[in-house]
Amino acid sequence: MSWSVSNALSLAEIGTAYRWISEESYWAAGIPREIFERSVSNSLSFALRDRQGDLRGFARVVTDKATFAYLCDVFVCASVRGQGAGKVLMSSIMDHPELQLLRRWMLVTRDAHGLYENYGFEIPQNPERLMVRLDQGLYARLSSERP
Repeated sequence: MSWSVSNALSLAEIGTAYRWISEESYWAAGIPREIFERSVSNSLSFALRDRQGDLRGFARVVTDKATFAYLCDVFVCASVRGQGAGKVLMSSIMDHPELQLLRRWMLVTRDAHGLYENYGFEIPQNPERLMVRLDQGLYARLSSERP
């Protein structure tokens, strides 16, 4: 399979990525569209396309482009999983010129550890130093407040 990766997404592709993240992900199920679109516009986004130019994967990197990057919303379409698509997407992210010489990368995931380990990600040596503030029910509350 031949893949290409770019940082530009059409409006239709943003809609596809939104559907994947809001309906098929475990980490952002139910995210309101306007919040997702704001996250994309404020991140370095990656679009993975197949030979025909169809969107098959998506990821975002939140970064200051100098010291830190947070890899998030990594999603590969089920129809191409196991065909090297995730590796192409990850290689493109890690090779991106604006993401070089960063001291720290972070990632939160419950699966695909083997994939991410190939790119230098590991379980933190000192997890007691990490803290998080997570409002797990935010998206559900926002959707229930809408008319």
